[in-house]
Amino acid sequence: MSILRVKMVETEKEMDDFVHFAGRHYAGCPQFVPDLERDVRDMFNPRRNAGLEFTDIQAFIAYRDGVPVGHIAGIINHHANKKWNKRNVRFGFIEFIDDPEVSRALLDAVTQWGRERGMNRIQGPMGITDFDKEGMLVDDFDLTGSVTALYNYEYYPRHLEALGFEKEADWLQVRVDVPKEVPAKYARVAQYCREQIGLHVKKVTNNEIKSEYGKKIFHLLNAAYSPLFGYTELTENQIDDFVKQYISLVDKQLMPIIENDKGELVGVAITMTSMVEAFQKSGGRIWPTGWWHLLGGLKWNRADHAEMLLIAVRPDYQGLGVNAMFFDDLIPIYNKLGIKWAETGPQLEDNVRELNQWKPLNPKTVKRRRCYTKKIY
Repeated sequence: MSILRVKMVETEKEMDDFVHFAGRHYAGCPQFVPDLERDVRDMFNPRRNAGLEFTDIQAFIAYRDGVPVGHIAGIINHHANKKWNKRNVRFGFIEFIDDPEVSRALLDAVTQWGRERGMNRIQGPMGITDFDKEGMLVDDFDLTGSVTALYNYEYYPRHLEALGFEKEADWLQVRVDVPKEVPAKYARVAQYCREQIGLHVKKVTNNEIKSEYGKKIFHLLNAAYSPLFGYTELTENQIDDFVKQYISLVDKQLMPIIENDKGELVGVAITMTSMVEAFQKSGGRIWPTGWWHLLGGLKWNRADHAEMLLIAVRPDYQGLGVNAMFFDDLIPIYNKLGIKWAETGPQLEDNVRELNQWKPLNPKTVKRRRCYTKKIY
């Protein structure tokens, strides 16, 4: 008789098993896009993850007869719980073979870990921040994933629903074809913003990002995203980490910044040519050859589609047409670079204003993903 055991990850060997499991689990799956193994390890390292200053996190791995068959992480974000007046334990990094015994055991482990720390509800998949991957895919399993969003097999949501988990929130991604010309509505509203409101597009350099604009961008994101489901404001240490690790890699011509006539930052769009193929070729490893594929995806072997990672507008400028300035700037650049279509990151289904901005581009919603929840007391 086989023996299933769920262990807290405590040793280097167990962390290696945790990090390598997804690659084996999705072997041969063309839709799967791996995380960088270094990033997974850093998530649990207080020296590399400033979010752990206010978050408890514990990795768990399931073994059957000594062979890894799934893993999960328990996450308690104390800042988020205080902000939203909740006692939630989140689960993230959930992967499991198609065996209800395994999925139940993993979720039971996080549930018990959360109960011991005074939590009364479990929710997920979620990370520490809103910029971590979140939301379990519940349809469009045949579509290739993205670098910034989760992919999972179609049986995952069935397992959670069988365990009594219910929908708490859904995100949608939006896919659009890039038009040859800027739609008239965008062009007209962008002109109004320039002439009547005094806004302009600025492109920044890496030095400007490091010296001042990086912090400005994330302060704007905190202000714009604060009301959204589950969001907790980034600390200064987290902002420093994001600026250092990620923003400097983005092609600045694909990152329009909107300023007013006082030079104040009122909007930002962070987009990039898709890195999906580069990440798949890297296998999630930078060494020995993964860096070459990643660098190629950024520099000389660009994909024909873009990932629109995020758009944020300062609250007092929302609804004034600022978003049209992003499209008015980006569409000609996308055409110049041979980008034929683009896909957003996950957007909350009830964020109507955000979803409506895509209408002139004949959008198609894809890849619905879900945050599940369940009482645990």
